Amino acid sequence: MWSPPFLILRRYLSTTSSSDSTIIKSFLSDLSKERNLDTLVHTFKSASHSHRFRAKHGIYERTVRRLALANRFDSIHDILEHQKQFNDFSKEGFSARIITLYGKSGMFDNAHKVFDEMPQRNCARTVLSFNALLSSYLHSKKFDMVHCIFNDLPPKLSIEPNVVSYNTVIKAFCEMGSFDSAVSMLQEMENKGVEPDLITFNTLLDGLYSKGCLEEAEIIWNQMVGKGVSPDVRSYGSKLAGMVELKKTDEAVGLYEKMRNGGVKPNLFGVNALIRGFVNRGDLDEAKKWYNEIANTDFEPDRETFATLLPFLCEKGDLKTAFEVSKDIFNTRCRFGPRGSLVQQVVDALVNNSMISEAEEIVKLGKASSHFRYKLNLPAG
Repeated sequence: MWSPPFLILRRYLSTTSSSDSTIIKSFLSDLSKERNLDTLVHTFKSASHSHRFRAKHGIYERTVRRLALANRFDSIHDILEHQKQFNDFSKEGFSARIITLYGKSGMFDNAHKVFDEMPQRNCARTVLSFNALLSSYLHSKKFDMVHCIFNDLPPKLSIEPNVVSYNTVIKAFCEMGSFDSAVSMLQEMENKGVEPDLITFNTLLDGLYSKGCLEEAEIIWNQMVGKGVSPDVRSYGSKLAGMVELKKTDEAVGLYEKMRNGGVKPNLFGVNALIRGFVNRGDLDEAKKWYNEIANTDFEPDRETFATLLPFLCEKGDLKTAFEVSKDIFNTRCRFGPRGSLVQQVVDALVNNSMISEAEEIVKLGKASSHFRYKLNLPAG
């Protein structure tokens, strides 16, 4: 329920009678329930006078994310500029957090301004805030600027880039499709005595495998293993997806088994890749087999799983399985908006094939579900 801003302000400003934990708990409730974003901005600014509130990184992240989704960038500027009055701003960690928050909102100019103002606030600029600045340009999709800043600022500020700095530049190059430049950073790291880590290699593998550069990715894979860095589930997931895209689905199955036998616990991304591979190959039995494999794991099917499998089941005329899979949607926590139309396709197909009771059951489940937001209907006639 909406509350007048002056009442909210009075509640938050009475910090002498309210504990910090009460302020935090109260704002968290407002963050999830308050519909008036102007009121939310007022309450955030008031609550931020609490030191413990300012230490809650997650609250800042969630608030900025909500405002960004509503395109309220003026409000993001309002609440983050408000933080400059606090002594925390003279601490590099706090300034770096504000830089990152601006970056995640696509407000790279504001992020850079905070970085430039740090000396005026007697706040040291080290590789920590430098990495936050690089990250802000990466999040803002100003990929070309990431490398420019990486080359330009460290000599001027006597900053030595670390592995996080290099990983950010590598990610930017991969996003631009400049894989030769991304791979060349490995040599530069070695020349500077900076050891690449798992994130370094996974970033490169993600980029190369996703673009079908299998041979180049295998070279990076071998370098990773040669340096004693063990592939994790993300490494294997990238490789699985790359193999599937190149129609090497049987080899991808072998890799999946190797991963599992090697003690790396599979995730849904890998299983979805295999389902997609067999759907693309038109192999109904294998696609269903790998869907059933999800039941042997600790995770649930997601929107990608259903979006891949349901149209294929209808296309193949396996409406019995499509009915069962549709019911699974209502037993999972994934939320459906427009993609709920996939389930409507199943309902239509069931009705067209005289499976009326099954169609009615799905419509009933859709109406009763709190997370399924697409309105299902039985076809006329």
